[in-house]
Amino acid sequence: MIEDRLVNIETKISFQEDLVEELNKVVYQQQQKLSQLEAICTSLARHIQSLAEAGNESKPANEMPPHY
Repeated sequence: MIEDRLVNIETKISFQEDLVEELNKVVYQQQQKLSQLEAICTSLARHIQSLAEAGNESKPANEMPPHY
């Protein structure tokens, strides 16, 4: 009886260890993907900022639109 309980506990621990390892892999992969997405967002923000600055340099701030 005690031996059966011990085997049962060891089995549960083994499954939990496997689950924890799998969860660690998933968290690692998610962190990698998050880092990639943050880098992409930063790059896009810089690109948009440079486009906005380039657009502001080509037109004077107080110029009247052509339809006036």
